[in-house]
Amino acid sequence: MANLIRPDCKTTDFEVYGKVQGVYFRKHTQKKASELGLKGWVMNTPQGTVVGQMQGPQRAVDDMKIWLQKVGSPKSKIARATFRNEGTVNSCAFRTFEIRR
Repeated sequence: MANLIRPDCKTTDFEVYGKVQGVYFRKHTQKKASELGLKGWVMNTPQGTVVGQMQGPQRAVDDMKIWLQKVGSPKSKIARATFRNEGTVNSCAFRTFEIRR
């Protein structure tokens, strides 16, 4: 029997700490997420962090998690990134990856 691709969509909320505001972090996050085929959103918080939600294939989510922890935008200085509410949904809730204000 052939391997069937399951339509499962992985979902993860994230928060990134460090120098992540005023360094085009959201714009670079949107670009990277779109390159990976992820859907979701990203926004700044009043506390100086960046939060968001991403949905897509497990491999893309894993790649994005590494990017959020270690790469970020060129001028950002990431202290740490946290991930929560990780799981599987039957279909992605978002059509694109957007920057929220």
